Amino acid sequence: MLRGSKKKLTAKAAKTQREKENLAAFACFAVQKEIMEYTLRPSQTDILRYRGGKLGISAVPGSGKTFTLSALAAQIISSGALETDQDVLIVTLVNSAVDNFSARISQMVEARGLIPHLGYRVRTLHGLAHDIVREKPSLVGLEDRFQIVDDRESEFIRKESANAWLSTFPNHLDDYFDPEMDNNKRDWTRRQHLPDLVHSLGLAFIRTCKNYALAPEDLRAKLNEAPALLPLAEMGWWIYDKYQQALRYRGAVDFDDLIMYAHRILQSDAEYLARLQYRFPFILEDESQDSSAIQEKILRLLATNWVRVGDPNQAIFETFTTADPKLLRDFIAHEADVSRELPVSGRSQQAIIDVANYLIDWTSASHPAPAVRDALSVPHIQAAAPDDPQPNPPADPEGIRFIPNKFSPEEEVTAVVNSLKHWLPDHQDWTVAVLVPRNLRGTDVINALKAQKIEFVEFLNSTDQTRLTAGALGNVLSFLSEPTSPTKLARAYQV
Repeated sequence: MLRGSKKKLTAKAAKTQREKENLAAFACFAVQKEIMEYTLRPSQTDILRYRGGKLGISAVPGSGKTFTLSALAAQIISSGALETDQDVLIVTLVNSAVDNFSARISQMVEARGLIPHLGYRVRTLHGLAHDIVREKPSLVGLEDRFQIVDDRESEFIRKESANAWLSTFPNHLDDYFDPEMDNNKRDWTRRQHLPDLVHSLGLAFIRTCKNYALAPEDLRAKLNEAPALLPLAEMGWWIYDKYQQALRYRGAVDFDDLIMYAHRILQSDAEYLARLQYRFPFILEDESQDSSAIQEKILRLLATNWVRVGDPNQAIFETFTTADPKLLRDFIAHEADVSRELPVSGRSQQAIIDVANYLIDWTSASHPAPAVRDALSVPHIQAAAPDDPQPNPPADPEGIRFIPNKFSPEEEVTAVVNSLKHWLPDHQDWTVAVLVPRNLRGTDVINALKAQKIEFVEFLNSTDQTRLTAGALGNVLSFLSEPTSPTKLARAYQV
């Protein structure tokens, strides 16, 4: 639970004295040239000069941002900048990153002769929101023992709501059909494509409403004031309202509710907000490019000293959530007291770096759709120095191959599967990934792989909870296969 300190801030003079002591402690703390046998790059050393305020960092893939944030957290903890009842809050995107950050910071703090696991808290954004809502559920109309539905149950409830709308309003979308379409094709489209389309629209609509902190009753009031009828918005409201009713019947919330309710609690309880602000005087935010508007608002309410690091060119979650990399770009450009870059990466060979940098330049200057020319931005990726602890793989221009053929969707799937069939026999110990733009295309690839009797592992429709459970079972089985291994035993207990 997030129990903010109830210690009251003392008089202004005492506070000023503490701030002076903190600054003095920072001034006496020299930035190390080497941390945990890891030689810092100049750009990393520059970031470790941070003392407070708002810092925005644009980081390229493989630039060591996790290490840099961990080192910065360890530095703040070691410097004496925190009171005994204060922590550095590290906020990241996924649960696997939580363990990674915790282990790194613990090692770095211990290497300085301090007690590990003290002085910091690592949470995902949803985990942080969950802590806040668990602390004050009554402020948002929840029982103390509310439940959280996982992605699979959430999808089931949403589909039921969408199907109910289709049954209640079977002709509501007729005006959106091509008037030249004959009746047989229209009926076929209603049966085969309309349900999936309405499900997708319902998901996007619900998530967008919660990102703007709009409950169904708030949206209903706005629609009642609209000067004209908005059929798609009416559809979205109906599905959203029925979805929330189903959640309330179960005494449950979904993950987007957690974010919306946490924001509402922080806005409505000034005393609780002040306690959390005191407890977490430094907030370090990882993967900031994948934060949504309401997630950013939560951190802005909490933050006194705020470090945001991310790669605006790698906003994967933007495709299927309300994440918006523009928020990070705007923060770096307009709000941060200081902005920095982590441009050096040893992850990829030079040919891949060249293609990535070319895409940034081409998109910004020559993309045929002017509206998306700000989709990618600098910094360009820079290769690591020859003596870098993480040097780039050897250059291999043949490692990238462009196929200029104009394929139909079916021909493209066939070409990919045939390529795999010829490549795999000579690369038995290698792993190859096939990336697809959407699940439907992935299903086509799977069917083609089955037809060619090529073994594969599919990750199209599994939820985060399913993957976590499978990973936990894998850890347990790994230990059972080698029960004398302390490392595998420890990993098995991380379930």
